[in-house]
Amino acid sequence: MKFRYFIRLAFDGNQYHGWQIQPNGITIQEKIQTALKVILKKEVLIIGAGRTDTGVHAREFFAHFDFDKAINENDINVLCYQLNSILPEDISIMKITRVRHEAHARFDATARTYSYYFHTQKDPFLQKYSYFISAKLDITSMQNACPILYEYNDFSCFSKSHTQVKTNNCKIISAEWRMQGHQIIFTITADRFLRNMVRAIVGTMLEIGYGKTDTNGFKDVIESKNRSKAGYSVPACGLFLEKIEYPKEIFLDIEKLS
Repeated sequence: MKFRYFIRLAFDGNQYHGWQIQPNGITIQEKIQTALKVILKKEVLIIGAGRTDTGVHAREFFAHFDFDKAINENDINVLCYQLNSILPEDISIMKITRVRHEAHARFDATARTYSYYFHTQKDPFLQKYSYFISAKLDITSMQNACPILYEYNDFSCFSKSHTQVKTNNCKIISAEWRMQGHQIIFTITADRFLRNMVRAIVGTMLEIGYGKTDTNGFKDVIESKNRSKAGYSVPACGLFLEKIEYPKEIFLDIEKLS
C-alpha cells in the first residue's frame, strides 16, 4: 500500500532551470528528489503542480510523492526539518501533509495565482525579483483592458509554441494592475495557465501602457490566436507563483496544511 503526501514549498528561481528535471540544467525537482533519497534511503519521485520557466519564483508551490508507509505527525515534522537542512537556502519546505491516495498536485489544482512585479526607480535590492522600466505607463488603460481577458477562453496567442497540451483554453478568474510605492504589480488568477502565458500577457498589456495599442487591439491579438501578434515575453525575474488552490476534501487534515 502506498501513502501520498503533499509538499508545500517556496523557492527563489534565479539559480534554476525551472521546476521540472532537465538533462542540462539544475532544477528544483531534482534538488528535492535528491534530498528525499538521502533521508528516506530510497528513490522517491515527486510530481509538481506544474512547470515553471527558468528564473521564475514561487511563494507557494505544491508537489506530491508516495511512500510505502504512513508517516506520523512527529516524523513529518522531522522530515521537513531534515529537508530544509539539506536543501539550499533558496528552496524552503513549508509543510508536508498526507492526502487522499488519488490526490494529484497538478490535476487537482482548481486555481493558480501569479504576480508580475515592475519597479520604476533603480533599486539594487529588486533587480533579481522585479523588472525595471523607466518609461511612464498608463496604468488606468492597462487596468481597463483586464476585463477583456474574462471574455475569452482560447489563449493560444499567449502560449509558447510547440507545447504538448491538449487545449489552449483557460478560464481567467481575476486580473488587476496596482501601484505599490515605486512598484507596479500585475496579479492574475486562472484555473490553469499555458507555458509563458503570464509573461506574454504582461508584455502585450505593456503595449497598451505605452500607448502603442488600445483595448480593441488587445482583443484583436487574442482573437488572432497567433503568438506573433502578441507582445514580447517580459523577463522571468519579475514573475512569482503566489498561490495554488485545491479542494479541501483531498486533504486528510486541512488544518495541518495551514
